[in-house]
Amino acid sequence: MPRPSATRPNPKARGAVNAMSTLKSRDVYVDRMHRVTEHIDQHLDQFLDLETLAGIAHFSPFHFHRLFSAWMGETLGGYLRRRRCEVAATRLLAQPRLPILQIALGVGFGSAEAFTHAFSARFGCSPTSWRLQQSASRKSNSDQTNSKPGQAQNEKLAKNGAVNRPTSEAPMKVEVIERKPIPIAYLRHVGPYGEPISVFWQTKAYPWMVASGLLRQPRYGISHDDPNVTAAEQCRYDAGCEIPATFIALGNAHKTVIPGGKYAALNFKGLASEFESAWTALLRDWLPSSGLQLDNRPMFEFYPAGSSYDPATGILDCKLCVPVTPL
Repeated sequence: MPRPSATRPNPKARGAVNAMSTLKSRDVYVDRMHRVTEHIDQHLDQFLDLETLAGIAHFSPFHFHRLFSAWMGETLGGYLRRRRCEVAATRLLAQPRLPILQIALGVGFGSAEAFTHAFSARFGCSPTSWRLQQSASRKSNSDQTNSKPGQAQNEKLAKNGAVNRPTSEAPMKVEVIERKPIPIAYLRHVGPYGEPISVFWQTKAYPWMVASGLLRQPRYGISHDDPNVTAAEQCRYDAGCEIPATFIALGNAHKTVIPGGKYAALNFKGLASEFESAWTALLRDWLPSSGLQLDNRPMFEFYPAGSSYDPATGILDCKLCVPVTPL
């Protein structure tokens, strides 16, 4: 007599279990790589050796280098050089009076010569030339913004409450605040910033927050890369929100802690497409005169509970937060 059907193995069920197991295994790999790149970004000024990074990823040093290359599309050494040069490029313009040697040491190069060699290989010019070229470009763009053809755009930004270039008549209102470390869960977008980020929030992050019961929590948008110096396809952005200590991240969500400390905070109200000009104004107009400098913590958009978003106009409000330390 055949056994009851309830006791027979179900191939479909077994396949579903195997698929779920594969997905969970892949999420573990992704999470470990996130931890490694997060550690690198926050410790660029320190010696980062293979054994330490492999330990953070919980992989053996023997296999870690090959795994990193396979997942990231570049070798560990190449990734470290690229990130150090890109962070340095942002600081060269954001902190124009900071000596190049100090910037080099601040991102982990042992000498100005080593920094110049790596920077020239990445950007095709020396750090000094790059700083001069970018400063000239910024001045040209600023002059165009203040000319009559750009007046309508300035008025639009002012109407929305978005950030414009500070002037003696209307200085930028930036607060230096102290923040506690905040645990968050997040989803990651890798690719161009701008409109793709808005689509990512609407189609990925928002449905995930609803499903996870996190819709009423304060939210964060973390830009790990400067789109002015990092290739669009390599830019990383995390959309996340605060979580209770017992929260379990499911699916392709991950957990981390936004470091505490001092941040320069700027109220923003406007369109997502205006974020770039707001960040530029904060980093390249306000910061150099503030007596402060950047450190290796991430910059982020902070959306407190009660932040508004108008779907009809696309206008939203948040705080732009930049980690700072005394110059």
